[in-house]
Amino acid sequence: MSSMTNHDELTLELALLEEELEAEAAQDPLDLISELSDQTQDIAAQQELVDQALVELQGNHEQQLQGLKFFCEHRDPRALPLLLPLLDSSCPILRMSAVYALGRNPHPEALPLLLPKLQQDSNGFVRKALAWTLGNYPSFEVIPALLKALGSDIAAVRLWATSSLVDSSLNNSNQREAVAQQLLLSLRIDSEPAVRSNSAWGLGRLHAYLEPDLALSLGEALVAACIDDADSGVRDDARNALEQLQNPALLSRLQNDWA
Repeated sequence: MSSMTNHDELTLELALLEEELEAEAAQDPLDLISELSDQTQDIAAQQELVDQALVELQGNHEQQLQGLKFFCEHRDPRALPLLLPLLDSSCPILRMSAVYALGRNPHPEALPLLLPKLQQDSNGFVRKALAWTLGNYPSFEVIPALLKALGSDIAAVRLWATSSLVDSSLNNSNQREAVAQQLLLSLRIDSEPAVRSNSAWGLGRLHAYLEPDLALSLGEALVAACIDDADSGVRDDARNALEQLQNPALLSRLQNDWA
């Protein structure tokens, strides 16, 4: 019996070895060298693009725009000291692009410069960029500024403030209640359907982290939005958020009201 077992094990090992040899034979070693060379070239080319973008940030207006476009999509810590001065540019396109780039390349040193601009910058596109960018900063300091923007700024800013508030509150548990309360208010009274939809989506994400009483109010507000909101898109988004709560009683109420 022992001899039979050893023979079976040897047969299995030989079969596995044969499969490995076949796999190695299927791959031309020259192809492996070529792939490694391509990867090295890709890394070198990417580094060259980064270096070029850093130089462009220090150039004329058009060059700065090209450099900013690159750092809106790529990260490199060396960009920070070149991005910060552009926040005070007289050109709103440069300011907006610098803000987006600092959202892609977040750094604590940028936050004290970004925060006041959400209220102070006169350009709505810049403030919209700020509302998005601040959501990439985990500091509790961004939440009061975003709450104020959601309550009083233009629709495009309010829309991004909603999303950023949800992201920020997930990192700051002591401010989730304030965020949820503002989202509930926006769901009920905001004049822009897209903001109400985003508020419903955000409440769905926050529900699991809220105290029972506030979570109950959240569910009631979503049911009301499903039934009463004048915009069909808001009603659909509120229903999607409601389904995420996995609360059969609320869904049953909704079905009864629709019946």
